[in-house]
Amino acid sequence: MFNPLNPILHSELRLAIISILIGNEKIEFNEIKEKTKATSGNISVQLQKLKEAEYILIEKQFKNNYPLTTCIITEKGIDAFEEYVKTLKEYIKK
Repeated sequence: MFNPLNPILHSELRLAIISILIGNEKIEFNEIKEKTKATSGNISVQLQKLKEAEYILIEKQFKNNYPLTTCIITEKGIDAFEEYVKTLKEYIKK
């Protein structure tokens, strides 16, 4: 029997965002936009879902009078990603 995949991370864009954060721990919104090629609106919606799941923290501040949004992966986010990868490997083995 297959274990269910985490529905929060099973979205392509949310998985991409978490994958980027796994390698960086902290990343600016514009860098996420650049790497994923997704729209600002779509990224914002997906970030909110990751935040609600407590997988990321979102910091908002200003840099040179421009708004700056930074995303930081949480320990819960790291654990969820590792479990997701582990479950996916089980799918491949079977």
